[in-house]
Amino acid sequence: MLRIARLTDYAALLLARMAESRPEARSAAALAALAGIEAPTAAKVLKTLAQAGLVASRRGAAGGYRLARDPSSITMADVVAAMEGPIGMTECVVHEGACGHEGQCRTRANWRRISVAIEAALRAVTLADMLPRTASRRIPVRMLSADAGEA
Repeated sequence: MLRIARLTDYAALLLARMAESRPEARSAAALAALAGIEAPTAAKVLKTLAQAGLVASRRGAAGGYRLARDPSSITMADVVAAMEGPIGMTECVVHEGACGHEGQCRTRANWRRISVAIEAALRAVTLADMLPRTASRRIPVRMLSADAGEA
């Protein structure tokens, strides 16, 4: 089954909570409580998100974590890439030369098409779209036709 890792799901939850309380900075413990996850897990996720430039952190009494960018400019592709690395269905799609079968592989081009479609779908949804106020709004997803070209 294809699914994101649990930490990626937690990253989306934490970012959504941060977007709801923007621009107020909150501690990792406070964000963990808001998102309903353990504080050490939240701290680990927030550190990764900070390294990716999606959140900013500040030490001190008035410190904490806040979004580094507007929620409408953070895509779900940004979140997945920050937490899991480059988006790709197979290793050879992400890293050229990673497989000894690339020269004669008959499926690589289609895995690449699938990877491009998934990344495009993730780029079409922003953090702002993930907030409860937009939950009732339907997000259109355009399916690639069988004859669509590769990007």
